[in-house]
Amino acid sequence: MPPKQINKIKQGRDTAVQRTNNSSMVSKRSAATQGYFEDAFLQHLVGKGSRRTPLINRGYYVRWRAVDDCLRNFLRVTSGCPRRQILSLGAGFDSLYFRLRAEGALDTVAMFEVDFPDVIQQKASLISCNVTLRSMLDFRLPSLTGPVFLSSDQYNLLGVDIREKDQLEAALGEVGFDWTAPTMILSEVVLTYMETHQSDQVISWAAKNMPQSLFVLYEQIGPRDPFGQIMQDHFRKINSSLHSLQQYPDAAAQRCRFLDQGWDDCVCLDLNAFYLGLVSEEERCRVESLELFDEHEDWHQKCSHYFILTASRGSLMVQALLRHVPLAPSIVPSWSPATVSVTTLPDCVEGLGMASCSVSPGNVLLTGGFSRRGREAAVRILQKGQDAWRLFNPDVSGDMGVRLYHTVTLLPGTGIVVFGGRSSPDKPIQGLCKVTFDPTGPCRIPISDSADMVKLQVEPMVSTGNPPSARWRHTTNVVKHKGKNFLFVYGGKNSSEAVLGDSYFLSQDEQHWTEIPLEGTTPEARHSHSASSYQGGVVVFGGLGQRDVPLGDTLILRPSEKGFVWETIDVHPCVVPRYSHCAHVIGETLVVVGGVWHHSDGVPGGVVINLTTRSSMEFTMDTTSVPWPLMLHSFCSEVIDLEKTEVLLIGGGGNCFSFGTHFNRQPVTVGLRSFLNELSV
Repeated sequence: MPPKQINKIKQGRDTAVQRTNNSSMVSKRSAATQGYFEDAFLQHLVGKGSRRTPLINRGYYVRWRAVDDCLRNFLRVTSGCPRRQILSLGAGFDSLYFRLRAEGALDTVAMFEVDFPDVIQQKASLISCNVTLRSMLDFRLPSLTGPVFLSSDQYNLLGVDIREKDQLEAALGEVGFDWTAPTMILSEVVLTYMETHQSDQVISWAAKNMPQSLFVLYEQIGPRDPFGQIMQDHFRKINSSLHSLQQYPDAAAQRCRFLDQGWDDCVCLDLNAFYLGLVSEEERCRVESLELFDEHEDWHQKCSHYFILTASRGSLMVQALLRHVPLAPSIVPSWSPATVSVTTLPDCVEGLGMASCSVSPGNVLLTGGFSRRGREAAVRILQKGQDAWRLFNPDVSGDMGVRLYHTVTLLPGTGIVVFGGRSSPDKPIQGLCKVTFDPTGPCRIPISDSADMVKLQVEPMVSTGNPPSARWRHTTNVVKHKGKNFLFVYGGKNSSEAVLGDSYFLSQDEQHWTEIPLEGTTPEARHSHSASSYQGGVVVFGGLGQRDVPLGDTLILRPSEKGFVWETIDVHPCVVPRYSHCAHVIGETLVVVGGVWHHSDGVPGGVVINLTTRSSMEFTMDTTSVPWPLMLHSFCSEVIDLEKTEVLLIGGGGNCFSFGTHFNRQPVTVGLRSFLNELSV
């Protein structure tokens, strides 16, 4: 390729990288405006504000908090030093200097911000034209062409490509940078836009030239799982590829990278570990109360795909390192050497937060959810014909409303009971409704090419007694008490309570909410768990608990003479805690598929638990035949063939932070028979 063409491509990529600064600054201003952190100066550096989603606000809060904690550690450790420095690489329009100046935190501190000349020139111009910013420093504008665009005793703006180390050293020398003074080097999502060998050289250069220094790095990890694939695809589309992910895919690899490049010590935490381990519970409660929030899966995945790292040079800087916290519970799961195959079905069925119910062999009812068309009020049927599955919209009389994260349960002889859900986090749905089939009788669907033969009736279901509060992300199952069927409602969340741990029983015969004695230790409150009917009771697995931490316990609600008894079963080996999964009891085996956990790597899998022997085995899925990233959360599933142990997975996906919403395009089937046979040998 001719040199001119190579340079043109390079310039295009550099321009695309510069544009990421604008998007990032708008998001930071949104988070500050909503009270996640205080920064009165972003409004002077960001043209027009725009309110972001709660997920993005939280994401930028934890980024801000992680960097701020590292900065405070550095300032605390160096408080007695006569001169301290902050060198920000790829600073963009960051307001850090003005924020620290307003706090009076820049005593004996000099700041040096470096970015592309075009970016720094724009920033210098903004500062010189803004009365508030200009009044906070005594500066001169040495040059209109750089590399020094602004210079003062405490604040300097340098327009240099940091890949050009000779130019960078010269520019720093021109403004009096002290190579021996304690220095914090800050890089927020900058190095990863370079070729890996170039970013390695920057890390090595800093270690070699600054003997008393703290490197603070905030970047992405986790390229292999579906979220990581979508994240990488997003940055490729905006011409800002992430280059270091493949060579340094996780926190351990990033730590080794810095040690290999000459740093004395290093601590690297993903943001789940940072947020839960180093942010106080009081502060987390404050942040989590700012906005109604129901994007737990997307939040935890975002946090597992970004890290904060501190690396030190010199004895003084060791004290400024992040405090190490465990990256995961001390669980060593038993992984099967075999993988489970996944097959894609041809029909396009997508949606997040749908509910499903197998109403007869080869017929699955789907309700509600959120898709590209928005929130769904439709009732649909996925039907297995002689050659393939097909989706159709039956003739529906009545309306169940828009619902997400609700439940539908087949109550024999009554119909399908729809309970709970929400249209938005501030609009939970109270009450029950019932779906019946007419004229073919309750829960009978003819296998036919004519969708007109299926007619559904949706009507409110009147009940008496003390009903459950409105909720979503709960479970409902049919249980038996004294020979009678009851609808058992357990857990969930609502607008005022992050997790619920209560239980309710609805009598099928009387349609009355009945109090039934519960014995045993009451389980931890949870939502987004699974509950599967088992021997007249239910098996509950996992969920998201009170501290926003995934649970990995297995509970059985067993019928007793008085009512029911809670029992926690001790599974060996311990399984990976997860939530937003699906589960089914097949014989004496609990099959759990998908879900979200804090430190996942690779394609979602599952676990099988033998309820008799109480042994477990984790499994992975071979998704090479699926032509898109298969995200297994916020989905629903049904066992469609007991003999083959075949499970149908429908919908799923998520809001992938600022990278767009992903929908699984088509249902897939998972065949577990051969895998279970191998386990039994």
